[in-house]
Amino acid sequence: MPYEWHPPQDRTQRLRLWPHRSLSSRGFVWFIGLTALLIGVPLLAVIGSPVLWGLLPFVAAAVWAIWVALRKNGRDRAIVEVLSFSETEVTLVRHGPHGRRQEWRANPHWLRLTLHETGGPVPNYLTLGGAERDVELGRFLSEPERIALYRDLRARLAALQ
Repeated sequence: MPYEWHPPQDRTQRLRLWPHRSLSSRGFVWFIGLTALLIGVPLLAVIGSPVLWGLLPFVAAAVWAIWVALRKNGRDRAIVEVLSFSETEVTLVRHGPHGRRQEWRANPHWLRLTLHETGGPVPNYLTLGGAERDVELGRFLSEPERIALYRDLRARLAALQ
């Protein structure tokens, strides 16, 4: 699961969530290199002919599109959510791409943990409500992971009260 519970400190529980990270920086270099090589192999047959110049822009565009998509995925991997809760306060801090930081605080006695089975941007959308506002939690998780997180978090919040 792409989330973990840290050991409690000063009666504060902390949950850290992050998106799946299936491709490392080194893997990115290998993938782009192998993709460019494999796409370029058929071009060997047309070296020295005008057809090469007709195909080359499309090959370059394909490699560039893959590069851009994987770089965007790499930026999304920088997302980290940290949920901290104690008997007096609940805090959710989201560290987003490009160093963007968002923070939300609420009183744990008024906290609402909701799993929206339908109607959200993703199935089984998980939200925390309180402080006159609802915030999403773990949108980047898969559907079964959000359900498991909901059950786990609900049990820990119930034990808190």
